[in-house]
Amino acid sequence: MIYKGRAWKFGANVDTDAIIPARYLNTTDPAEMASHLMEDIDPKFLEKIQSGDIFVAEKNFGCGSSREHAPLAIKHAGIACVVAKSFARIFYRNAFNMGLPILESAEAVEGIHQDDELQVDSETGAIENLSTGKTFKAQPIPPFMQQLIESGGLMSYVKAFKMKSE
Repeated sequence: MIYKGRAWKFGANVDTDAIIPARYLNTTDPAEMASHLMEDIDPKFLEKIQSGDIFVAEKNFGCGSSREHAPLAIKHAGIACVVAKSFARIFYRNAFNMGLPILESAEAVEGIHQDDELQVDSETGAIENLSTGKTFKAQPIPPFMQQLIESGGLMSYVKAFKMKSE
């Protein structure tokens, strides 16, 4: 899949409480969770982003608790994908389970600035900074993980697979 949008740059160790504050975890509604995305960092954050924008972060993005609410809130706020130097291990797994594409590339993070226009190809791992003309490389998302994303996450994938086999 190709994702195209504006970069939102974050530092290192952005934890799940920064992504979706714990006080909003009493809901199972993804849209409600998304309405509080990054609000402790910037209360007006949702007014600034557009559907298709891309998060770019330093190392250890998504550290903290193991809750799946964080990737779910990112996805339902309209963020197309996340590019980071590295991800917390549980966030990495939860992101794919929730259908949020994520890619690791230290060189891309170094070469991308806030508000740069990006194009990300999850199948090839190419991350193009359209603002500078530079292209960076990440590991492509494996085909099975692509299927999870295209299905909308693990639960949707399993449900579709079960329906096919009946």
